[in-house]
Amino acid sequence: MNVFVIGIGLIGGSLAKDIKRNRPDSKIYGIDANECHLDEALSLSLIDEKSDYGQLHLADFVIVSIPVDVMVLELPKILDAVNDDAIVLDAGSTKSLICKVVENHPKRRNFLACHPIAGTEFSGPSAAIEGLFMGKTNIICEIEKTAFKLQERALELFQQLGMRIRYMNPEAHDKHIAYVSHLSHISSFMLGKTVIEKERNERDIFDMAGSGFESTVRLAKSSPAMWTPIFKQNKENVVETLGEYIQNLKEFKAMLIADDYEGIFNEMNSTNKIKEILNGIPLNKK
Repeated sequence: MNVFVIGIGLIGGSLAKDIKRNRPDSKIYGIDANECHLDEALSLSLIDEKSDYGQLHLADFVIVSIPVDVMVLELPKILDAVNDDAIVLDAGSTKSLICKVVENHPKRRNFLACHPIAGTEFSGPSAAIEGLFMGKTNIICEIEKTAFKLQERALELFQQLGMRIRYMNPEAHDKHIAYVSHLSHISSFMLGKTVIEKERNERDIFDMAGSGFESTVRLAKSSPAMWTPIFKQNKENVVETLGEYIQNLKEFKAMLIADDYEGIFNEMNSTNKIKEILNGIPLNKK
């Protein structure tokens, strides 16, 4: 099986690792705009060979894991280059615009819109983790627009990697992911910003930072090159979720000013049920 991974970072590299483990007869080709990433991926044995779009006609599987602003430009070109029996998967954190740009493409049937909900705050080939997708949810959008035999081939691979599958339309995906992913990244970035600005005047603030701070601000180490386009493409949903989040912060502040500690307790106590909601979600750390 010829597998082409376009974008050899955390997600693309982890998929390459797991495909190699589960299907050792596969040959992994790497395509990346960053030549250093390709060299690193070769040295780490994530890929077997460097490649380019000129060889995409050889592909059985194409995995596209690049920033979503680049994705909408490159995906039509990738579909142009593949053969009629190839399956092209993306891993973008937004889905509406990605699906829209290929809706009338002659090879739309070769594309499966995916979003594996997995990752860490690290990036680049060295961030790749074997088993990253075990037990993780993979959101698939508009599966009915993908050729059935190609759907089956992709679903078989996802099963081998241990993924759980959820089906969703692109608009619902983008709305829900704004709450559970995009908002948490913004919160982390802004918490980091607040502390950095304060730290300029209080040099010992980081000496007092414990595991709670570290876990909360962890996502602020994520790649701005990846996340800025995500916020841009999902602007409407992100603005809505930010409005709700900011309102909750204002209400918390008002209770604190009013010495309403019973209200604060009740707010936190009712929010504790998040433990039940999140119970069982596997975590990956690098």
